[in-house]
This record gives sequence, structure tokens and C-alpha cells, in this order.
Amino acid sequence: MQTENQYIGDDKFTKMLEHYQCPTPLEVVKMRFAGALCSPNLELRPTDVISSFWPSGQAPRLETKSEADLFFKFFMGLWDEMFVEIKTNTLKLPEFSGNKNDTKELAELCHSRADQIEFGFVEGFWGGCETLSIPNYAAELMASLSDMADVYGVLAKKLTQAENPKDIYPVILNTDQMVEKTFRFLIEHMVLPHIEQLQRSVN
Repeated sequence: MQTENQYIGDDKFTKMLEHYQCPTPLEVVKMRFAGALCSPNLELRPTDVISSFWPSGQAPRLETKSEADLFFKFFMGLWDEMFVEIKTNTLKLPEFSGNKNDTKELAELCHSRADQIEFGFVEGFWGGCETLSIPNYAAELMASLSDMADVYGVLAKKLTQAENPKDIYPVILNTDQMVEKTFRFLIEHMVLPHIEQLQRSVN
């Protein structure tokens, strides 16, 4: 059953994360939600994922019921937003609006991409489990996503070694496309046939 919460938008949500001193950036939050929504671990709850955005024992203390209600309402608004992207199989990496000829900006993009995939989608999918009962092809797809996260790390290192960004940017774009293609295949074949079972409520 889907909630009726509305997403408050990226700018306001980022300010909320800053208010609660959340060390996890919005792009990783979104991807971890997406991974969790795809996870076959039916015991994984949104509250478990939300608490993972802070180091163990450092989740914010919510002083009143109304604060807690609003806190989870905002998070579930984003959860529902990501559910729509999964259900319509339109999950994409965030667009890069920076300067593709700037070595520093591209290196930051690569580091961000690696985090979005490994600490976002992949971590959300496994949901804290060491192992899950999933088809071999799904395990291979998840492993390939981790491999592609490593590729971004290699590209970032090359950029810091003064490689020509004009040579690296097309490789970043190609890797982005491979990641999104993997998302689509995984969602189409493993998630969509059971999509209603995979939707969770906050409780």
C-alpha cells in the first residue's frame, strides 16, 4: 500500500538533511531508497533504510511526536517518489550540470557516481544482509554495478593525474549508460513482476 505523502523537492529535502546533520548526500539517499525498493528482502522497512543514513547510534533524536511524524512524512514522500521511478522503470542517475571540461568537477562527479551506486543502490538492495536468495543473473548484475562503481573510482584517479577531461568525459557518459541499462534490466525482470509485494510502508 502506497502512502499519500508528497515529496517536498530536492532543495527543501537537502535543507532537512543538513538540519539533522545527515552525512549522506541526497543523491545517495535516493539511490539507496531505489535499491531498497528493488530488494527481495521483504523484511526491510523504510525506517531501517532511513536510520542507515546516519552512523550507528547517531540517528537524530526526534523530540516530539509531531516532529517525528513530519520527519517520516518527508522521507516517505521521497520513498514514494522513488517507487514511481521503479514502477515505471525510469530510474536514472542524476544529471550532471557542471563543466565537462573542468577536471576537478569531473573528478567530483566520478566520486559521487561511485557513492550513488555502491553506497546507494547496491547497499540499499542488500539491506544489511550478507546473502539473499536471488537468481544468478541478478547476483551477476549487482556484482557488475559494484564493478562499474570501481570504474568511476579509476576515472577519478586518472582525472587527478591531469588526464585530458575531454578524453574522460565520454567514458563517464558510457559508464552512466551501462549503469542505467543494468537498472532497467534488473527492474524489468526481477522487480516489476512482484512490484506490489515489494512496496513497503513506514511501519
